[in-house]
Amino acid sequence: MIIDVKRLLSYSLLFLIVLLKPNTATAQLLGSSKTPTEEPAKTPEDSLGRRTPQGTVNGFIKALGDQNYLRASQYLVLSKRSYRKTAERIRIAKTFQQLLDQGGTFSPSSIISSKEIGRIDDDLATGVDLVGSISTDRTAIQLYLENQSDDSQPPLWLFSAETVEAIASADIAGEKTFLDRVLPAVLKERKLGNVPVGHWAVVVIMTLVSYLFARLLVFVIGFLVQKFWKKAASEKGTAVIDAFSLPIHMYLTVILFVAFTQRMGISIVVRQRFSIIILTIGILAFLILLWRMTDFVSMYTRSRMSRSGRISAVSAVLFLSRTTKVAIVIIGIIAILGIIGVDVTAGLAALGIGGIALALGAQKTIENFVGSVSLIADQPLRVGDYCRVDDIKGTVESIGMRSTTLRTSARTIVTIPNGQLSASKIENYAHRDRFIFNPIFTFRMETTPDQMRYLLVELRSLLYAHPAVLNSPPIVRFTGITADALKVEITAYIEAVTFEISQEVQEDILLRMMDIIEQSGTSLAYPSQTLYMARDTPTSSEKAAAISETVKKWKENSELQIPKFDPKRVEEIKDSLKYPDDGSFKPKEE
Repeated sequence: MIIDVKRLLSYSLLFLIVLLKPNTATAQLLGSSKTPTEEPAKTPEDSLGRRTPQGTVNGFIKALGDQNYLRASQYLVLSKRSYRKTAERIRIAKTFQQLLDQGGTFSPSSIISSKEIGRIDDDLATGVDLVGSISTDRTAIQLYLENQSDDSQPPLWLFSAETVEAIASADIAGEKTFLDRVLPAVLKERKLGNVPVGHWAVVVIMTLVSYLFARLLVFVIGFLVQKFWKKAASEKGTAVIDAFSLPIHMYLTVILFVAFTQRMGISIVVRQRFSIIILTIGILAFLILLWRMTDFVSMYTRSRMSRSGRISAVSAVLFLSRTTKVAIVIIGIIAILGIIGVDVTAGLAALGIGGIALALGAQKTIENFVGSVSLIADQPLRVGDYCRVDDIKGTVESIGMRSTTLRTSARTIVTIPNGQLSASKIENYAHRDRFIFNPIFTFRMETTPDQMRYLLVELRSLLYAHPAVLNSPPIVRFTGITADALKVEITAYIEAVTFEISQEVQEDILLRMMDIIEQSGTSLAYPSQTLYMARDTPTSSEKAAAISETVKKWKENSELQIPKFDPKRVEEIKDSLKYPDDGSFKPKEE
């Protein structure tokens, strides 16, 4: 018992030693260890936002609005020694602002490139962008941004040295804007958003003035159009004038507002903030014009379709009109989002992928719609036409956006998808201007040559005399002798408005031809064989001897024209037969 207890204690002690011993072994996973991937180095941010042309212009405008001219000077290339003084840097920045207020403009922020490489689709060198201009009575300056870094360093966009030199040397002494001369000191000293209150008040006033003046111009233009355009009072002319009136009014308002604010010397800070609104209004005016022109074209097309009885095309026109309007709205939203600075690249990619997925899912529907549009445009058939589509004959009952229905002669309805119909062979019987009359008569073998001559003359006379047969010469010809009949083919054209009338005329002509055949003394042949029972008549030995003598003489004189004819013999017998034969009518030669 004591031994067992000692043994148990020794085992317990050994277990504790193993448990408390530090585990120095390390487990290793199978396979090679992966080294952490190095992330691409990101371009360090610039505290002034000068990595892109757009950031440089926006930062410069903000510094001017804050009246922090020392900070604004950091957006300029001031490489000359004289420009290193703080006072000189501030002077150049203030001069720049005064020139911009007097007659300078920047491109709208959304148009200026937001990429580090700048614009590459212009005619300027890489690393140089044109972002605005200054035009006053004394000065004309193009505002260029230039990337001051090489390829190994992050980009740094600043106003170029040439631009800064032109601004620094500009003479602005004594030049004041219209607002500086007119506004009282109170409205210039008190500021709202770092802009004099008077400038904001003038912006509001100029907005109203531009709107009213543009309205007056639109009225004058409309009056002149109605006076000199003869169709202005018509429904179509009125619709065209109404479609253009609002977009033109908006465009004129924007143009007048920009011109007035620039000439009056409104602060560049205010004008740059309004540039996005102005550009948005311009895009809205264009979209409204497209919307109204879509309504006008849709209304005009539907009116014409209704007058011509093409009711099935009206639904297609409405669908196209609504689709066009949806596209206008989508394009407008994307354009406006791009103007206000929203990156729509991801949205466009998602929209493209969604469009592809939708197109694949609705492939048959789109195919049928395109087929219906082609049917409406080409008009191979209309409602009420009797036609044949592949092996199906019937009358068109309806042409829808997805399918077309035909009613067959068995009074069944056949529905054909428009995509399949547009790719099928369509034979339309409804638009024939004439109907061919082409019977083939077979007469009995007992018909004599004179009877055949009588039939040819009288059948042709009938076609000439019938008023429903086209004036083009009808053809009646004895075309062959078959194993059991004499064949005569007739070809003529019947003038008729509809297929039913042509059947009536054909019936009348056939009945009259039966009368002529009856009068001739012969009759039509039937597929049959005639067995003649007669006593065998021996051949004439005298005629055979005479013919043998004739052939013998040909051989003796080398005149047997087999296998080839002698050219001299051909010349002797040429045109020796009379045609037409004696007794036939011969027209007088003119």
